[in-house]
Amino acid sequence: MTVAQLTARELFQAAYDNRYTWDKAFPGYTAEVTLKWDDREFQGQVTVKPDLTAEVAGIDDEAAQKLVHGQMWEIAVHRVRRSFEDTHGKNTFSYGETDEAGAVEIMVGGKAEGDHYKVKNDEVTLVHRHIHGVVVTINTFSTFDTGAGYLSQTYDSVYHDPKTGEQKGGKSEFEDSYEQVGDYFILNRRVIRTAVEGKISTQDFIFSNITLLGLAG
Repeated sequence: MTVAQLTARELFQAAYDNRYTWDKAFPGYTAEVTLKWDDREFQGQVTVKPDLTAEVAGIDDEAAQKLVHGQMWEIAVHRVRRSFEDTHGKNTFSYGETDEAGAVEIMVGGKAEGDHYKVKNDEVTLVHRHIHGVVVTINTFSTFDTGAGYLSQTYDSVYHDPKTGEQKGGKSEFEDSYEQVGDYFILNRRVIRTAVEGKISTQDFIFSNITLLGLAG
C-alpha cells in the first residue's frame, strides 16, 4: 500500500500503534540504579509500580535523587498504553512535506494545532510538540524492534520558547538500551549528553538486577 492511499491520520496512527508499550498486566519492577553524573557517582534502588508510579530510595543527594526520579517518570510515561482515540481524538491530521530521507511530515490541527511529526516505515522519526509552555523537538535516529513494537535507541531533544523561538537550554543527545525481563522490555541504560555553557555534561543511568514485582524472592 502506498502512502498516497492512506490518509495522514491513518499513516500517523499506524506509527503511533507501532510504539512499544506495556500491557495492563504489567506488574511493575525493582532495580538497582547507578547514576554517573559527570565526575560523581550515586547508587540506589528504584521501583516502578503496576500503576507506573515510581519510587527512588538510597540516594541522599537531592539533585541526584530528582534526576533519577525524573528519568523513572519519563520511562514509565512513555510505556503507558493509551488508545489513539484517547490521545489524538480531538486532533486533525494533514500531509506536509516528504524529506530527502523519505520521512513524511504530519501536520496537526484541532486541539494540538501547531504540532507536527515525521513518520517513516511505521515509526515516528520526529516529534515537535507544544507542552507545558515550551516547544520540544525530538529527532529519532535509530530504533530497536522488540517484535511487539519499536523503542527509540538514539535521539536528541531541544526546547524552544513558543513565542520567540529562542532555544531554552542545551540540546540533549540520548542513547538507550533495553533488556527483556519476563514478557517485558525494560530500559537498562540511558546516557544523556547535554551541551551546557560550551561544555558537555553527561548523565549515565545504569539499571541492574531488574526484577518484575511478584517474582522477587
